[in-house]
Amino acid sequence: MAPPIQLTPQQIQRITRALADPNRFEMLRKIHAHPSLSCGNTCSDMTVSPATASHHIRELEMADLITVTREGRYRILEPRHDVWRAYLAELRKF
Repeated sequence: MAPPIQLTPQQIQRITRALADPNRFEMLRKIHAHPSLSCGNTCSDMTVSPATASHHIRELEMADLITVTREGRYRILEPRHDVWRAYLAELRKF
């Protein structure tokens, strides 16, 4: 098992900002519930444009909450459980 990740204050702020948006929070919840979803499946029941969905996915990826890999014309979204656990551990310190 890999050692736990240590998040910098900047990373914690980036994650917190990413999660502050209700759409991104819901997307992350879906990605954690189904650990290998395509972008289309993640956003299928949301009322956001494809461009907005792409923006949200990019924000989650920049916060290191998900990884995005290309498989043909699809983008597969997977949660970063290690980062999520490290973030929750930081929150517990308060």
